[in-house]
Amino acid sequence: MLWGGRFSKGPDERMRRFGDSLPFDHRLYRADIQGSIAYARALARAGLLTPEECQRLIDGLTQVQAEIDGGTFQVRPGDEDIHTAVERRLHELIGPVAGKLHTGRSRNDQVATDLRLYLLERIAHLRSALLDLQRAIVNQAEEHLDVVMPGYTHLQPAQPTLFSHWLMSFFWKFQRDQDRLTDVERRTRVCPLGSGALAGNPFGIDRRALAADLGFDGVTENSLDGVEDRDFVVEFLAWAALVQVHLSNLAETLILWANPSLGFVEIDEAYATGSSIMPQKKNPDSLELMRGKTGRIVGDLVGLLTVLKGLPSGYNKDLQEDKEAVFDAVDTLTVELPVATGVVRTLRVRPDRMAQALDDGMLATDLADYLVRKGVPFRQSHALVGQAVRQAEERGIPLKELPLDVYQAIHPAFEEDLYAVFDFRRSVEARATEGGTAPSAVQAQIEAARAILRNTKHEARNTEHEIRDA
Repeated sequence: MLWGGRFSKGPDERMRRFGDSLPFDHRLYRADIQGSIAYARALARAGLLTPEECQRLIDGLTQVQAEIDGGTFQVRPGDEDIHTAVERRLHELIGPVAGKLHTGRSRNDQVATDLRLYLLERIAHLRSALLDLQRAIVNQAEEHLDVVMPGYTHLQPAQPTLFSHWLMSFFWKFQRDQDRLTDVERRTRVCPLGSGALAGNPFGIDRRALAADLGFDGVTENSLDGVEDRDFVVEFLAWAALVQVHLSNLAETLILWANPSLGFVEIDEAYATGSSIMPQKKNPDSLELMRGKTGRIVGDLVGLLTVLKGLPSGYNKDLQEDKEAVFDAVDTLTVELPVATGVVRTLRVRPDRMAQALDDGMLATDLADYLVRKGVPFRQSHALVGQAVRQAEERGIPLKELPLDVYQAIHPAFEEDLYAVFDFRRSVEARATEGGTAPSAVQAQIEAARAILRNTKHEARNTEHEIRDA
């Protein structure tokens, strides 16, 4: 126990179990030991440790990490958190000099540093996993560049589009997630170590050298803010929640399209399950779980915001609740992103079923555009084509079978060439402006996406090297 001197008795056993965080914060051990080694060096630079004492601390901490890595580390009663457990074992290994390690340091700035270091490492892995998903999206889009399918709004048939265009819409969603993750990383890469409990460090620790030793870009500007700030955790959870929303959007659409009544796509058996009673079933469980996990991650975010909203200034034990939310979000996405990548990579696309679902009504906007090119204002064209749609519905025929005399009775601008409008491929090819659904426009998106992937992969590799070298 790190704080027992003022007390005449230990905590109630129920209170100990209620307050101990070691069952979940043990995963911070690498970050905790990394921070302690850097702090030992900082103490030595400040003249508070001899070179020999500093080396003994580093050697002891290295041995503690080896024990935890190797599964031989033994938890003892009184190890309330990972910081206590590491320091207790360090004292067993090297004796009283272990007590010097905490000089000027509080668990308040220690845990804030540990959590930042842990998140920076996990951010690098999650960025890589998201890149893999984006790469799978681009590959599938390029393979099925020219496949025409129905586009939907309000889950109702709207306009023809390309399957590749739909799929690339998710590349750009996930690219925004990449950009947001870069912002989260930048604000996480700030070191609070040396802030003490709240008022700062009285021993002349060089905080900037300490931050550089740990791979941070700078130091927190205010010691009180440094120990209580969990904005970086909230931002990470908000990022994770939005990634989940995008995954859920992707999953829900594929679930609908995989239904045999549409059959636009088929989920690979590796990412589906069967039924315990109905032999014919092939359930898209991977996608349903992606959809379901969204509530869980949004809950992590909302839970932490609720914890934070009522706190007074300074460190409060409530902040212990930040870690399980972070760990849950990290664990969920670490497993889920590769599953999403596998679903997309192995997805079987059914162009024939997509073509069967196309109908002339989806070309009503093209018919209005036809009138616009004849000089009719769009609002008037919209109303005129609406009349044609009603006439076709009343006759029970598609728009392309509505006789010319009916069209001309609606407006004389309709001529024989109107029937050329009823060509789904022509419709998509007409939308060739930047960002449109024409094959040329989608190909441009794919090329831009591949350039982004190449640059991002290079940047991610450099970041991983920085983390390993810290």
